Amino acid sequence: MSDLFGIAILIFFGALFAMSEISIAASRKIKLRVMADEGDDKAAAVLRLQEQPGSFFAMIQIALNAIAILGGIIGEQTLTPYTSELVALVYSGPMAEQISFLLSFLAITSLFILFADLLPKRIAMIMPEVVAAKVVGLMNVITYALTPLVMLFNSITNLVLRIFKMPMVREDVVTTEDIVAMMDAGAEHGSLQQQEYQLLGNVFELEGRTLPTAMTTRDAIVYFDIKDDSETISAKILEHPHNNFLVCDGQLDRVVGSVESKQILRQLLKGESAHLKDSMLQTELFYLPETLTLSEALNEFKSAMQPFAIVVNEYAMVVGLVTLKDLMSSFMGDLVTIHGEEQIVQRDANSWLVDGVTPIVDLMKLLDIDVFPNDNQYETLAGFLIYTMKRLPKRTDYVIHDGYKFEAIDVDGIRVEQLLVTRLSEPTAATIETNEGS
Repeated sequence: MSDLFGIAILIFFGALFAMSEISIAASRKIKLRVMADEGDDKAAAVLRLQEQPGSFFAMIQIALNAIAILGGIIGEQTLTPYTSELVALVYSGPMAEQISFLLSFLAITSLFILFADLLPKRIAMIMPEVVAAKVVGLMNVITYALTPLVMLFNSITNLVLRIFKMPMVREDVVTTEDIVAMMDAGAEHGSLQQQEYQLLGNVFELEGRTLPTAMTTRDAIVYFDIKDDSETISAKILEHPHNNFLVCDGQLDRVVGSVESKQILRQLLKGESAHLKDSMLQTELFYLPETLTLSEALNEFKSAMQPFAIVVNEYAMVVGLVTLKDLMSSFMGDLVTIHGEEQIVQRDANSWLVDGVTPIVDLMKLLDIDVFPNDNQYETLAGFLIYTMKRLPKRTDYVIHDGYKFEAIDVDGIRVEQLLVTRLSEPTAATIETNEGS
């Protein structure tokens, strides 16, 4: 009976060490730091142990191997008499002793695998931080008690790692992919609300999207010419009630300043004719290169304290205008209601009308398309069509990609105004086909 009690003790300590090994290795540093910041000293101890894990793992392996050896020795001696009696009930031939030994071996191995290995490791994997916090104190005491052996084996291990030029400790660098994976897991579990999930996703998109995906494009910019008369100025304000207007000298690329519409309205309220005076113009304008990401543009707005920026290309040509509201709309996404014409309108379950200037990233999110070919070469859906066809598309030209048909249905001169995106009835591989319409 004492031997059976000894086996039970060995299984208990085997389970304890196996659980400790897995829980401390699997514990997430982010969660441990949160627990430590809330005053959990045991979580802080786990963090310190993770930073220098060599001694701990050396102790664990010494303990587990010692338990395995003792379990084999004690287990065979303890269980063999019982298995011999069982075998004798059905067989008493020359192989009885070997069969008894085999049965005792299988029994003791099964007990250790199930109760000293699988079950404790499953528990430790399910809640690693909780288990690690409970066992860390005892593990530190045992490590200290086995210091001579631990130092010997740990030194040999470190020497081997240095010989092969391998890192001595684990470096936990949290990447964007790691955070996105945690967001996906949180959304799937329900601990992260849908709005929170969308908002965090939009934050990461700010670094991957450039200004052309959020700006008002060049052909949509409404500006005053320095020579505009009162009737023309009033008509532009009535039709496009913006807060600020660019003032140019003959053409958009010759910007001389900007004016607030309220200054024009002040003239009209006084009974004067609307006209542009030099004293009304704001000549210190805010320029941004089109290559900036939305995140970089937000930082620039923070330091410039300007209501809008003129977006220019490498040839100093004006390609668009962007406001802080445009950037915030990109950040908030579907969480806020933006008044105005929608860029994507769903016709039915399998087709959408899409504006040509719609950013590719928005379409990827909507249609759940993982990748567009060479998407660093263009920003918009019209750009994808032009890049793929290697020419300016004509009406009814289309491209098939990843199970969707992208067809130009409204082309104004060289501008692709609108496309019809259709989900094909039979999903195709991620291949590209083109059709040249008449």
